[in-house]
Amino acid sequence: MRIVLGVGGGIAAYKAASLLRLFTESGHDVTVIPTEAATRFVGTATWEALSGHPVSNSVWDDVDKVNHVRLGHEADLIVIAPATADVLARAAAGLADDLLTGTLLMARGPVVMAPAMHTEMWQHAATRANVETLRSRGITIIEPASGRLTGADTGPGRLPEPAEIHAAALAAHAAARTAHAGGALHGKRVTISVGGTREALDPVRFLGNRSSGKQGMALAEAALAQGAHVTLVLAHAEVAPPRGCDVVRVESALQLRDAVIAALPATDVLVMAAAVADFRPAEVVATKIKKNDDGADPVLTLVRNPDVLREAVLTRDAGPAGTGDARPLVIAGFAAETGDATADPLTHARAKLARKGCDFLVLNVVGSDLVFGEDSNEVTIIGADGSESAPVRGSKRVVADAVMSHAAGLLSR
Repeated sequence: MRIVLGVGGGIAAYKAASLLRLFTESGHDVTVIPTEAATRFVGTATWEALSGHPVSNSVWDDVDKVNHVRLGHEADLIVIAPATADVLARAAAGLADDLLTGTLLMARGPVVMAPAMHTEMWQHAATRANVETLRSRGITIIEPASGRLTGADTGPGRLPEPAEIHAAALAAHAAARTAHAGGALHGKRVTISVGGTREALDPVRFLGNRSSGKQGMALAEAALAQGAHVTLVLAHAEVAPPRGCDVVRVESALQLRDAVIAALPATDVLVMAAAVADFRPAEVVATKIKKNDDGADPVLTLVRNPDVLREAVLTRDAGPAGTGDARPLVIAGFAAETGDATADPLTHARAKLARKGCDFLVLNVVGSDLVFGEDSNEVTIIGADGSESAPVRGSKRVVADAVMSHAAGLLSR
């Protein structure tokens, strides 16, 4: 595969050398295009030695070859790491003032960008708008990691590790090839529940959970890439849904249940990725709950919410109007497990799969520093037929591609 590796002018440019090595060692032909600023961090000699190709950032070098046209047309994949705030802005604006941005405008294959910058720059409204613009054009943006930045700063904006970018880039290329070929889910309707439900206590307060919605959004992106028509049943999430989805917004578990059951007759694949509250307050107080002057603590009575995943399975198996003539419908659930004194996470997940009756369960091990809100994940796919995948590690998009491919495989049987 022919890859163009663009390198923006940030301190994280040195990590791109490791990414380049990962690509070349896996047999790919890589041309590096650093920005002028990037060459102040890593010299062109390094890129030439590691790639085996001459390096330039100017459209005025080798004019007879019209490099920005040639490279854009020939590239099977373009990866930009780090993608600085400046690169994101110029790409979103459609500028072509150097070899890298000119090549981007000529690109025919998938484009993957891995942003890296200080937290304030990443969270600035201008950068967020540029990211959404690029995503709307089909460019894959890998969320930056959170950690130590330049100097003493710490926060979101750190370049993901080269291995994660490598995996995400290859996954994006594979998804693009699948979509071009018609897609494993071409013409199928996929419904995905996403985010965390909120159960009202009063007009101000609610019971919620830590779900960010990132894994659900990645599932939507993966399903779209495989040619599916995607409906999101969207509870609270920290990230915006990808373009191209139908969105049904919900807040509580009861609302989510109604939306999922209503979608089932027209659904081929249902993935229950939302973090649905197990309990809700027995009573929602009409006015804000006040602190009592006598210092007494309020007492909350909770009741169980419906088991939406189990109800979806029973509804499918009953068939239209309870005829028992169930139509083909693949149903998948997620199990966020911590393990306890009685069993490990895998044992708990197997028991949950048996209780729910779905076709497969995606197990992820969670904790205070695991999964929730993070940009990477590790899961095991457990099938109702007794199968168990090897652990799938990488970005949440890598995990999503594996989940949707598994669902497509079951649907085709």
